[in-house]
Amino acid sequence: MLVNMEECRLYEMKSHDCHMFMHTFIPLAFRDLLLTGIWNALTEISHFFRDICSSKLNVDHIERLKTNIVKTICKLEMIFPPLFFDSMEHLPVHLPY
Repeated sequence: MLVNMEECRLYEMKSHDCHMFMHTFIPLAFRDLLLTGIWNALTEISHFFRDICSSKLNVDHIERLKTNIVKTICKLEMIFPPLFFDSMEHLPVHLPY
């Protein structure tokens, strides 16, 4: 990944870079910019994807992910307008299975 400080742009991001960006940097970047409720929901979805992509998983943790992702999607539906959601936004509900 290349960073151009003059233009404030990122170049040549690989898929791993995008995952790290989503899991780590987005919650940090938006912490002071968003209202607490919105930031919490975005952080929860970020943590869900970090956990589901982990190399080690146990059954209890997957069960917890199954219940928590439903709550997180509901929080996101209360924040964003209905036009934002289509079938792809509900895909995370099925990932723990």
